[in-house]
Amino acid sequence: MTLTTHRPTSARSLRIGPISLRSPVVLAPMAGVTNVAFRTLCRELEQARAGTVSGLYVCEMVTARALVERHPVTLHMTTFAPEESPRSLQLYTVDPDTTYAAAKMIVDEGMADHIDMNFGCPVPKVTRRGGGSAIPYKRRLFGQIVGAAVRAAEGSGVPVTVKFRIGIDDAHHTHLDAGRIAEQEGAAAVALHARTAAQRYSGAADWSQIAALKQHVTTIPVLGNGDIFNADDALAMMEQTGCDGVVIGRGCLGRPWLFAELSAAFTGRPIATPPTLGEVADIMRRHGALLAAHFGEDKGMRDMRKHIAWYLHGFPAGADLRRALALVKTLDELDALLGELDGEVPFPPAASGPRGRQGSPSSVTLPEGWLDDPDDLTVPEGADVMHSGG
Repeated sequence: MTLTTHRPTSARSLRIGPISLRSPVVLAPMAGVTNVAFRTLCRELEQARAGTVSGLYVCEMVTARALVERHPVTLHMTTFAPEESPRSLQLYTVDPDTTYAAAKMIVDEGMADHIDMNFGCPVPKVTRRGGGSAIPYKRRLFGQIVGAAVRAAEGSGVPVTVKFRIGIDDAHHTHLDAGRIAEQEGAAAVALHARTAAQRYSGAADWSQIAALKQHVTTIPVLGNGDIFNADDALAMMEQTGCDGVVIGRGCLGRPWLFAELSAAFTGRPIATPPTLGEVADIMRRHGALLAAHFGEDKGMRDMRKHIAWYLHGFPAGADLRRALALVKTLDELDALLGELDGEVPFPPAASGPRGRQGSPSSVTLPEGWLDDPDDLTVPEGADVMHSGG
């Protein structure tokens, strides 16, 4: 495998409570993406291309209420590979009591080694009920939710971390208060997606807000998230903001080998040349097989279809072949169609950069009167009545 050099950097590691990571890289939970199949693939590629598994790979978000009620779909989402360590699970929650019950269940049943909490989801169906990125505005309620999870995990060795956005919109920033409160309540780390909920996934992430949070939160690690699409981006974020680690979301869609590149960059080793189209096809075959093993072949192939568009982004593939792959139904069909690609095509510059949902900014839908009292402790009604991963 050909190797290229990158600008030198000293080796960086990250500690989250008792969990020690050889590189400060975290896979962001993404609904419908970061299931056990995708996490396994990322880990395999990091091992193969960088010689180690060094970061933290977080399971897609599950709803605390659905977990406590043992919803079959939610329990299936908490599947981890036998060799997966540390096992990291993200909770979506709005109620301190349900949060405590879910975290206690995770700890008592040995379901995970790390609990992350999602307060960053900007999706209208979530915020209109007061969930996701709406919650940090309610400072006391936010603190009670974080504190409940920390208390439930106390003494277990399972650290609790918190992920949030800059705020609801430019007029309502909440990240500095959220970071301070999470730190006081015993969180082991905080992560900031450097966009407001109103931005959703559009525009540019404001890394200066990560730097501000890092100056504000001084006793636990601060992680940065937003607009990291290659190793240079990750190094630049840490250099510019002083953050302790990076969280990778959309940058790894169709590029699960990104974690190998980041691992090499943060441990001072050469970065492997990006894969050819033939190597990408092999990665897609492996991804399809892992999805089929997790979901069954029919659902696995339906899930694979969205990944195909991300994998082929920027590559010459032809409209007819792309359409056929977008309708793939079986592993054999996937294998045959991928065999029609020109395996010698090198990874093109056009395949780099953003992918996945971007959209445009929009006003945030909130419950009536939500902004009237930031100290209101009322639990938003119905905000956790939803299937996990939404």
